[in-house]
Amino acid sequence: MRVFGKWLGRVLLALILAAGVIGVWKWEEINRLLAVNSLFNAEKIVSNFSHMDAAFLTAPVARGNGPSSDLPHGAAFELPTGGADWVEERAVTSLLVMKDGQIRFEEYYLGTGPDDRRISWSVAKSYLSALFGVLLEEGAIASIDDPVVKYAPQLKGSAYEPASIRNVLNMASGVTFDEDYFDKNSDINRMGRVVALGGTLDDFSASFTDSFAAPGETWQYVSIDTHVIGMVIRGATGRSVTDLLTEKIIAPLGLERDGYYITDGAGVAFVLGGLNFTTRDYARFGQMILENGSYGGKQVVPADWIAASTAASAPTAPGKIGYGYQWWIPVGAGPGEFLARGVYGQYIYFDQPRGVVIVTTGADRGFRGEGVNEANIEMFRKIAQSL
Repeated sequence: MRVFGKWLGRVLLALILAAGVIGVWKWEEINRLLAVNSLFNAEKIVSNFSHMDAAFLTAPVARGNGPSSDLPHGAAFELPTGGADWVEERAVTSLLVMKDGQIRFEEYYLGTGPDDRRISWSVAKSYLSALFGVLLEEGAIASIDDPVVKYAPQLKGSAYEPASIRNVLNMASGVTFDEDYFDKNSDINRMGRVVALGGTLDDFSASFTDSFAAPGETWQYVSIDTHVIGMVIRGATGRSVTDLLTEKIIAPLGLERDGYYITDGAGVAFVLGGLNFTTRDYARFGQMILENGSYGGKQVVPADWIAASTAASAPTAPGKIGYGYQWWIPVGAGPGEFLARGVYGQYIYFDQPRGVVIVTTGADRGFRGEGVNEANIEMFRKIAQSL
């Protein structure tokens, strides 16, 4: 019995030591998973959104070596009636309003500041659209009507095989994907765990085999479609999206601070929502888009692509919000009115005829509430019309 007890003790000690070794080995992954599980908690969400690099693998998006471009201040501007209440109700963390290239309003809330690099969420999709337009003009990608598998052969045999690049740009791939942020077992939340645990989003994308419609037939917001665009870009160029975005889009803008992408375990940029920049640097990108792709005397993105990508070309339902190539077009939009939008209250809103760009970051846990997006757009319109 004494011998058995010694043997059992040794076995238990070995198991404890093995668990300790595994724990140390997996410590970073465990930490990232814990971070994902608490990312949107009410008491942590504001800080988390300014410090995503503390929870995830990242890759720098360098600002380049040039000087910061000027963002001059114009005449002071007061928010229209209801603006202060809207800021509080929607947990806005920063609001920057520009007209004709001048800052007319800039404030930071809930303890954030101008140096915070805030997570963009799906505003990042519109950055990828701009990069795609550059590469299309350069000839790296022959046509948006090419099949995605021409450039991303890993997707052969998946639900993406019959889809064209146009289909995925329009969020009309027809691929079955559950985008419910409040269901822990949804595809969007499974994807978050893949990123947290060091998995690869290429493999995750190729795992989808079911479709709910033929490509191009109907519109449904499918975030993983944007990762497929990233796969097309990498396949067409043999380069990372991080390097390409830095070179083609970011360096010409003269940012104040380097940005960064969240990445998966293979170092691949989380292109559908992983960009992090300061509010002012989001505004610099916005000003470039507002000016039809021109910034500081240089044509950064082709003007024709800006026009095409911000037009309501996707097969959305009549009378509902429109969609282009990774850009949103509000209901009742006038010419040159469109926006980039991310969950929890991230926006870049454009009114080209008025020369207005509005950047907001937020930590709005009620962002999915009925009428919230529409009310946000109405506030942006009130601001633009008040300037």
